[in-house]
Amino acid sequence: MNLNFIKKYSQHIGIDGAIGYSVLSRLISASGGLISLIFIALFLSTEEQGYFYTFGSIIAIQVFFELGLNGIITQYAAHEVAHLRWETATKLTGDPQHLSRLSSLLHFCVKVFTSVAFFLFVILEISGYIFFTKYHHGNEIVSWQLPWMLVAFSTSLMFMVNPVLAFFEGLGKVKEIAQLRFFQQLFNVTAIGLVLVSGGKLWALGIASFISFSILFGGILFSYRKKLLTFIYKAKLEWQIDYIKEIFPYQWKIAVSWVSGYFIFQLFNPVLFATEGPVVAGQMGMTLTALNGISSLSMSWISTKVPTFSQLIALKNYVELDRLFNNTLKQLTAVNLTLLSIFITTVYTFNLLSLPLAIRFLPILPLILLCQVTFTNQFVFSWATYLRCHKEEPFLISSVVIGILCAISIIFLGKQFGLMGIIIGYSFLSIPIGLPWAYLIFKANKKEWH
Repeated sequence: MNLNFIKKYSQHIGIDGAIGYSVLSRLISASGGLISLIFIALFLSTEEQGYFYTFGSIIAIQVFFELGLNGIITQYAAHEVAHLRWETATKLTGDPQHLSRLSSLLHFCVKVFTSVAFFLFVILEISGYIFFTKYHHGNEIVSWQLPWMLVAFSTSLMFMVNPVLAFFEGLGKVKEIAQLRFFQQLFNVTAIGLVLVSGGKLWALGIASFISFSILFGGILFSYRKKLLTFIYKAKLEWQIDYIKEIFPYQWKIAVSWVSGYFIFQLFNPVLFATEGPVVAGQMGMTLTALNGISSLSMSWISTKVPTFSQLIALKNYVELDRLFNNTLKQLTAVNLTLLSIFITTVYTFNLLSLPLAIRFLPILPLILLCQVTFTNQFVFSWATYLRCHKEEPFLISSVVIGILCAISIIFLGKQFGLMGIIIGYSFLSIPIGLPWAYLIFKANKKEWH
């Protein structure tokens, strides 16, 4: 009886198999992040906490190398596989043109991302070394050099495996990849905790990242997925997806938007680290980690629907597309609002009881402002996902403008007014400007394309 109730309630709020595993994966990440917060507070100094989270902000420059291609790979694979059928778990049949184009997409993934990963490692290693050497704020006692090298190396390995996972999602294997990522997150969280408890300090991030890569790579190499990839890779390449004519006209717009996103979401920690030191950067990092976990969890409802959206668009079934999107948006909004309320209440309680963990987060006022931005951003992310499944990027101009304004705001206001200046500027650009602009783009393009 209880099991039937759970199944019925899960269906009511839109949790299918793919979402279920994706949510579990992100629950592990979020709850593990909470556990990690405690371990970080216990086993890292406030200065080391700043280094820990600034590591994460700097490795995010990989967006300049990935340039939105992973999402594009999922969409293009879904558009091609919509015209094929599964003969067995490792073999596709149907229109040879679409199978050939699918194979060419896989060739592209392997060649491009393997080459770029090497340059990513070199750039990460050099840029990180220069940044932390220049802005150490007298914290020579913090040992970051070798841990940073491992973080750069493991990040480059993950860079190579992610497009293959995106390709599988495009084939409709969303649930399986979500399962794989669930185990990856489980081992990732466990590794961070064990390394911190063992006194590994800043080594935790790099070791956990390398273990994550091993789990994902092993999940491909030691399963039927290797045979499936081999079949697709060896298909005749009579017809190919032309990167210059088909992907690039769409991808460069996505790339500009993603690069703009770096300046919107990842510039906080480096600027605060440089201007106010690692302690404040650590508070911002811990707060953003929690908020990103909440956003990631609620966005599972829509990210797992990308292959389905893409296939419905390929088949021009817009009625079902809009029905599914609207229901999904309502469900993720409820989840996001609930989790943000719990987070604010928890941190407020920490402050009320003067618990030591309270000083590891931002003060309550800037924290609430960031929560408001997190809530409104879920709508922008959802509208963007819907439109991008059409192989279009209508958010190019808005992303660039908001990104430039955010970068200027963060650097200038951070230097002049510190933490509150950064957050007030970010909130103003995101809510009264970014949100209505995104909605107008969504409504106008949806009306035109349908």
